Amino acid sequence: MRVLGIETTCDETAVAVVSDRLGGDGGEILSNEVLSQIAQHAAYGGVVPEIAARAHIDVLERLIVRALAKAKIELADVDAIAAAAGPGLIGGVLVGLTAAKALALASGKPFIAVNHLEAHALTARLTDHLEFPFLALLVSGGHTQLVAVKGVGEYRRLGSTVDDAAGEAFDKVAKMLGLPYPGGPQIEKLALEGDPHRFDLPRPMLGRGGADFSLSGLKTAVRHEILKIGSPSETDVKDLAASFQAAIVDVIVDRVRAGIRLFTESEGRPHGLVIGGGVAANGAIRRALTRLCAESGVRFVSPPANLCSDNGAIIAWAGLERFKRGFTDDLAFAPRPRWPLDAAASEAHHGKA
Repeated sequence: MRVLGIETTCDETAVAVVSDRLGGDGGEILSNEVLSQIAQHAAYGGVVPEIAARAHIDVLERLIVRALAKAKIELADVDAIAAAAGPGLIGGVLVGLTAAKALALASGKPFIAVNHLEAHALTARLTDHLEFPFLALLVSGGHTQLVAVKGVGEYRRLGSTVDDAAGEAFDKVAKMLGLPYPGGPQIEKLALEGDPHRFDLPRPMLGRGGADFSLSGLKTAVRHEILKIGSPSETDVKDLAASFQAAIVDVIVDRVRAGIRLFTESEGRPHGLVIGGGVAANGAIRRALTRLCAESGVRFVSPPANLCSDNGAIIAWAGLERFKRGFTDDLAFAPRPRWPLDAAASEAHHGKA
């Protein structure tokens, strides 16, 4: 079975073709074409929705053609067309969703609307054939949450950010330090040369009940340190980057430990911990979670960095998983800028369900 997947929820335009393996042992990526818009947004210090939507329109058709050619198939050879229908920037989502519907209509293929967060949560089944149930940590510029993944379409949110998402905190702190966009990779790079113990930064929510996150206070603490210094030197910037990253890592480890405990209480031992989203590419976070899982006796599944950031392969795979279970969608399916994985969870968490 082969599914074409389209991803346009933020600043990457991506198209991929994915197939399942005989015997159901994970999947195979036949093509995974991604065009980043970072250069177009860098001057603004963040993603500009209007620019993103126009850029998707400019390149999407070319990427669809390239993805099919790389997979050595025609559109008629795919079994279904999938697109990320949210959550994300509404203009971008609309571009990918409309293109997918048009392809489905023209080819007579089933259409599948994919939740972008579900795609990240299910990536470990593409790469590692992880069995349900498992715990997923989704960390990106717009989302930071812990989700119990019980099956395709069956999710329960265990914790979420009450203010800033992890990627948002990385980008805002990077901006304070005068670093270029995107800030996460810049902070990670400088942190390798800095002293993580120099600045005594807070670890919000550490040891608290539940598994919610809070990162706004940490971001504010960094601002106060910068103001105290006045004009940070190169060494100051490296030490601030290292201290900030160390604090984020401590918070994530503590919250994930709480999430594993909550999961075990309600679902039994998870078959694994999975990370997804752009921030999941951070090496310090991956190493810390590897240690935590070794201590906790939980399998740690860390998909390759290119599958943690936005891409079409994870959308195609989520579409394939849904299609195999008989889930298809009407061409009237509307784009959803907000689309919680757990419909029963409160949207009070900064609207970033």
